[in-house]
Amino acid sequence: MTYKKTIAIFGAGPGLGASVAARFGAEGYRVALVARRAEPLQARVAELASAGIEAAAFPADLGRLDGIPALVRAIEERFGAIDVAVYAPVPSMFGFIPATEVSAQVLQAAADLFLYAPVEVARAVLPGQLERGDGAVVIVGGLSALMPVPGLAAIGPLMAAARNYALVLNAEAKARGIYAGSVSIGAMIDRSAGKLALEAQGVKLEGDLPTMDPDDIAQEIWALVTGRDRTEAILPPLPKA
Repeated sequence: MTYKKTIAIFGAGPGLGASVAARFGAEGYRVALVARRAEPLQARVAELASAGIEAAAFPADLGRLDGIPALVRAIEERFGAIDVAVYAPVPSMFGFIPATEVSAQVLQAAADLFLYAPVEVARAVLPGQLERGDGAVVIVGGLSALMPVPGLAAIGPLMAAARNYALVLNAEAKARGIYAGSVSIGAMIDRSAGKLALEAQGVKLEGDLPTMDPDDIAQEIWALVTGRDRTEAILPPLPKA
């Protein structure tokens, strides 16, 4: 019997999450979709099924850290294993906070989603991956993890810490068959919940922030997981100095 691998997408929105599901599903992966709202998840499961991809929805609030172990167990009970975990949070709301107004309380409010949850997801999937001697964890964040972005002082430091965790995890566990990587995105993602919300409000996206096709990002994640020859991707690539 041929072993079918499973990818779990934590933060499976209509943009990047949908594209990652389609990309890995096209390669024969079964797909576990995790997000807060059940109805959109079921719609994506149906879309994947129409393309011949086996998928299941797991509604959950990733900001509730104590629920992550049970969530991972539920996915493993359904599919038997999680071979690839992609953490790509889709926050329900966001805002620009100047660094002069950032406090410990502000950071704590964002830390669950952008730092603690990806660590807890990795911690929950790693035992099974280590036992099998193979697995991958990819944490998706923003460009503010690597460079100062005005207005993002509340989440940039948290994403930087999550990125560092992924790189250290890879350095420590690669000899045991585990790959961990980071993807930092400095663009608005087309078809994403954030872009759709702004468009619904009549906000015109102009200026220096580019828009990326989530299919291109999903392809980059596929290349990281299968190639394992580099630990991170920065999208779009930064210009050379």
